[in-house]
Amino acid sequence: MSKTNSFFSFNNTVHKVSDEEVNQSSNFLEAIKAFARTTYKSIYVIDYKNKGFEYVSENPLFLCGHSAEEVKEMGYEFYFKNVPEEDVALLLKINTIGFDFYEKIPISDRKEYTISYDFRLKTAEKKSILINQKFTPLFLTEEGKIWKALCIVSLSPEQESGNIKIHKNNDTNIFEYDLEHNVWRTKEVIKLSDREKEILQYSIKGYTINEISKKIHVTSDTIKFHRKNLFDKLEVSNITEAIAYAISNKII
Repeated sequence: MSKTNSFFSFNNTVHKVSDEEVNQSSNFLEAIKAFARTTYKSIYVIDYKNKGFEYVSENPLFLCGHSAEEVKEMGYEFYFKNVPEEDVALLLKINTIGFDFYEKIPISDRKEYTISYDFRLKTAEKKSILINQKFTPLFLTEEGKIWKALCIVSLSPEQESGNIKIHKNNDTNIFEYDLEHNVWRTKEVIKLSDREKEILQYSIKGYTINEISKKIHVTSDTIKFHRKNLFDKLEVSNITEAIAYAISNKII
């Protein structure tokens, strides 16, 4: 078995798709390409029947010095060439536990779930960057197998690889995988107060503590108090990390 086949779970083997399933995906790439043109994030589409990438956006974040067409041709071999060995092992583990989790979800709900995780890439300059990858189904077969999936890559706000999370759209809980004990744990989605959201939104615009205090008519000490609570909730140490975490996890 080739190394790349190890990324494709037996639980999600797609041997063929019906004409009806082919028709449902007609021209969907035009929407994906339009989305890619409007975001700084890297976009790609996985085809589980053909076991490769159907589309890779031109964003250099995910390309490691290659062209989008070269990465598309490499397929999953890209990971073996551009991800550190220990993080390749992590990706293979995520693949296994992710599809095991997915098999327990009712077919009617399967498109509602997104898995997110962090791993390192080796850039063309031989530097290591930590990226976040979010994966969600695009099309399912009649048996509920993932036929095509959308992946979105961005810089991670975290410090280490891992941080494996599964979230259902509009659900108040999030599933986090404990790598030390090999078990999924359920947590509530972090909720910010209106004031904390307001401070974050002004901070995104580049306002300082004093400028925010004048805008919302409270003291600078009050802003500092809310920022400290915000940092504690998000488990970050500064406003830059708070903004990155909040955006990455769709908290604001």
